[in-house]
Amino acid sequence: MRKYFLSFILVALSSISFAQVSTSADGFTAKVKGVDIKVQFYSPDIVRVFKTTSTSSLEKKKSFVVTMNPQTTALSVSQQQGKVIAKSSALEVSLNLETGGIQFNDLSGKRILAEKDYGVQLMPVSFVQRVQAPPVQPQTNPAVTPTQSSPGQDTPGMGRRRMIIEEANEVTQEFILDEDEVIYGLGQHQGGLMNQRNQRVHLEQDNMQISIPYFASVKGYGLYWDNYSITTFDDSPMGTSFRSEAGEAVDYYFLYGKDGDGTVSLLRQLSGQAPMVPLWTLGFWQCKERYKSKEEIVEVAQKYRSLGVPLDAVVQDWKYWGEENENWNALQFLNPEFSNPDWMFDNLKKLKVNMMITIWPSVGINTDIYKDLAAMGAIYPMQSSPKEAKVYDIFNEKARKVFWDYMNKNMFQKGMSAWWMDGSEPEFYNTTQGDFNLQTAEGPLRNIRNTYPLFVSKGIYDNQRATTSDKRVYILTRSGYTGLQRYGAGSWSGDIRASWEVFRKQIPAGLNYSICGIPYWNTDIGAWHPFERVYRTAHQDPAYQQIYCRWFQFATFNPMMRAHGTGSPREIYQFGKRGYWAFDVQEKFLNLRYQMLPYLYSTAWQVTNKGYSYLRQLSMEAPKDKNTYDISDEFMFGKAFLVAPVLEENATSREVYLPDNGKWIDFWNNKVYEGGQTVKRNTPIDIIPVFVKAGSILPLTTQKVQYANEKKWNKLEIRVYPGANGDFILYEDENDNYNYEKGAYTEIPMHWDNASGTLTIGARKGDFNGMLKSRSFVVNVAGKKGSKTVNYNGNELKIKI
Repeated sequence: MRKYFLSFILVALSSISFAQVSTSADGFTAKVKGVDIKVQFYSPDIVRVFKTTSTSSLEKKKSFVVTMNPQTTALSVSQQQGKVIAKSSALEVSLNLETGGIQFNDLSGKRILAEKDYGVQLMPVSFVQRVQAPPVQPQTNPAVTPTQSSPGQDTPGMGRRRMIIEEANEVTQEFILDEDEVIYGLGQHQGGLMNQRNQRVHLEQDNMQISIPYFASVKGYGLYWDNYSITTFDDSPMGTSFRSEAGEAVDYYFLYGKDGDGTVSLLRQLSGQAPMVPLWTLGFWQCKERYKSKEEIVEVAQKYRSLGVPLDAVVQDWKYWGEENENWNALQFLNPEFSNPDWMFDNLKKLKVNMMITIWPSVGINTDIYKDLAAMGAIYPMQSSPKEAKVYDIFNEKARKVFWDYMNKNMFQKGMSAWWMDGSEPEFYNTTQGDFNLQTAEGPLRNIRNTYPLFVSKGIYDNQRATTSDKRVYILTRSGYTGLQRYGAGSWSGDIRASWEVFRKQIPAGLNYSICGIPYWNTDIGAWHPFERVYRTAHQDPAYQQIYCRWFQFATFNPMMRAHGTGSPREIYQFGKRGYWAFDVQEKFLNLRYQMLPYLYSTAWQVTNKGYSYLRQLSMEAPKDKNTYDISDEFMFGKAFLVAPVLEENATSREVYLPDNGKWIDFWNNKVYEGGQTVKRNTPIDIIPVFVKAGSILPLTTQKVQYANEKKWNKLEIRVYPGANGDFILYEDENDNYNYEKGAYTEIPMHWDNASGTLTIGARKGDFNGMLKSRSFVVNVAGKKGSKTVNYNGNELKIKI
């Protein structure tokens, strides 16, 4: 065990008492104006700040998000000039013993972020609910338990009104940001803003709005507010604050990553790493609202195969349980059109097509699972969607196991590959404030509401992992929260309506969500709801076909590429035949998506292994280029691609800003541009502007495939984009199990030396069952004629171009 390194220089100035401050190996505590303050270093660059009026709160606090244990950190702690100062190898934290304000500085003493003096509030509040007591004595094991009954009120069972009171603190902390500072995050919202300054954001889970109390600054830090109740983020020239309606303490984490990528990586260290997704999930997903029989599902897969168009998964939306709302989400194929589901799974398996199915956290009152959960006291009383269904207590571990047992028996064991968690906010209707006083297995629902979607994914991940490690968990959930990534889950942007304005807003929505540490995100291609005037026939309408194709191009550069929506169908063959532009554009970008699979899968490994991101705001690529800070209509896709979707109807060109950190090469024609300028790119219907950063190395497939695992990568193109040195790691493993956690994977490092024009393909590291022991690489340099084909058997190669 490493020794603790801690030096104390305690200098008493003015009237400050030594008794006010207590030091420890990981930080210090102090009492200011009746508030107990603890500053705790989790690592040299992650600091927890905890403030309470109850000395036992720190020990009692259970974080649903933070999985990291504090590391041994070398600190110096001193008390001088009315302040306590703790310094690590990365940053300095000081506490003003008069005002209670905390400031975070870099090692030169320059301010990174400061709390506002006297900026903490811990305000006792009571939430009152008046309910009609039942005319009979309640059951021994009620589904809902009030947190506290007021003394002197009517007792349960007397048929008279009674009062339920929940007591909590409204907690607020104010900060001071630089006047021109740009921040991102707060989850996924539909306001269309990239920069989150100068606004008020209500952080409550809802369809199309994913609320996460976290922001990251272009100054290279992030701040995670560890409170799960409904929260308001406010920013104005007077200050920046989080205010939560319930909680025992102010509790937040400061992360100093020094740049955008570094800060996301720290957030993953704090809240959990993202496991590897299966290779096939990076292919194309076909869905609509909804396939009405098992025969229709199989027919869709067959048509894609007969057309020779790539497809890896189909998705079954609701009502496979039947038409009656009382059977809502029965987790069984009760609909007669889905009888004998084994036939469906057998046929999809033969076609090499995976299946995902929609699941809800609400269950119909006539279902077997409802009866089992109700018997456990694990059903909430509030009205849900539909009214014949109720939401279950996701915080109850035993209830989560019951839920999984139904999924496992009726779906997973039959061949279901992935889970689509709809309505995971969850949906409540006609509620009052008092309704949220109910006691869950983890405390009052009011205090933990925003983490409901986190536990939705936890329930599936934990139980599927306990069932088998031979198949990776893959979850798509409509809502999310910090830490969602550790459960093999990502989100989509909800039930949006098709318009060019809404399309534009999806880019900052996805970028801000990704900055919150959750790397897997996507949208319904073409939006959930098509143009109203052609609701049933949008696929035949040229105006809708145009926005759909532009959206399809955007989705090609998303972590998940998925067609879905209501009204009109969304299969490629519904838009016309091969030779018609709306079909051909989709096919072109589908083939490009599958060509990029080695790049996509290797990037997934960087996400898992290094805390990296697919979707990156341009300031993450060029943190010193202030021109990138507010850009909301372009993004980086991994390290190589700059993507600028076409976001205007009938656009024949668009302007693209190229960051100033190097040269950029047009993906389509290899034209080279200097960074730090805006260029105009022609945009015929089959082109969106895509630029590749100089120094990038792209591994690409050379063979067309119908699904991701169809052919081994025994011949890959290695495309080098010259103009700067560059590196890439080609990653491979067994594609759909967890053996990589035991070391069953390979890495092939590649380095491009621009001065000498030499590509070094390094020695292969690692091995796994089915590994290619030898293969060929076709090496191309973008913009230059000719290529070199080399044989690779795992030993280092140097290829001079």
